[in-house]
Amino acid sequence: MPEEKKRKKVTLGTLRRMKRQKEPITWLTCYDYPMAQIMDAAGIDMVLVGDSGAMTVLGHPTTMPQTLEAQLMLTEAVLRGRQYMFVVGDMPYMTYEMSHEKAIENAGKFMAIGCDAIKLEGGARVADTVAAMVKAGLPVMGHIGLTPQSAPALGGYRVQGKTADAAKKLVDDAKALEDAGVWGMLVECVPPETMTLIHEAVDCIVMSLGGGPDADGQLVIVHDMIGYFAAFRPKFVRKYCDLTEILHGAFSQYIEDVKSRDFPQPEHCYTMSPEELDKLGIDAGD
Repeated sequence: MPEEKKRKKVTLGTLRRMKRQKEPITWLTCYDYPMAQIMDAAGIDMVLVGDSGAMTVLGHPTTMPQTLEAQLMLTEAVLRGRQYMFVVGDMPYMTYEMSHEKAIENAGKFMAIGCDAIKLEGGARVADTVAAMVKAGLPVMGHIGLTPQSAPALGGYRVQGKTADAAKKLVDDAKALEDAGVWGMLVECVPPETMTLIHEAVDCIVMSLGGGPDADGQLVIVHDMIGYFAAFRPKFVRKYCDLTEILHGAFSQYIEDVKSRDFPQPEHCYTMSPEELDKLGIDAGD
């Protein structure tokens, strides 16, 4: 039998090769160590330690309360669990808007703990910031379309690029980000036609989150695709299992077993030797 091909660390070069060869890139969000281990073993190409962890892990109603410290903590946990995957750290709200210097400083914190790249939201409005970060040697990924940190200004969590003018504006945003030096960008919640226009307008890696198939790969929030976030499920998510139902069943059975004293059983208990039991005055046959 031929030897199994040894896996290699996914790098930016790997992702660019996949784009050239038209091999779709798999991308999921990840927020903790055990999930990172499972994804890595399964062969996922990329993970995003998204500021969406503010909602899916920490229980906030939006991503905006996420702090830099909390985001770095989640990112470090994921990095401990990965071996091969390309890890993108997500910069939280107000960690790159204040000044170029602050953006570079905060992005550097993600790179210092081992991230392969960082991501920030916005199109032309952040192009100058992106250019400064790239000049400082940082691998920056953009994010256009529905940008949750700007949701209030966009009128809420709504599909973007639904009109011809809005689609053209997103194409302009994509070009501005590419000119600023991003290696790739995420396009979120747009019609497939808008995604196609963006994908054809730039040469960098373009990833889709609810933007249809015409992209270099797909991103999904892991909690959505495994049914582990009961609040809502976006239209663009395919649910691969219902972990909420599985866990609810497991917890319900555990409650029943403990209440009925069916758990624990002898096989779940540690034992003492008969000699030690005798010293305690306990009959080993009891």
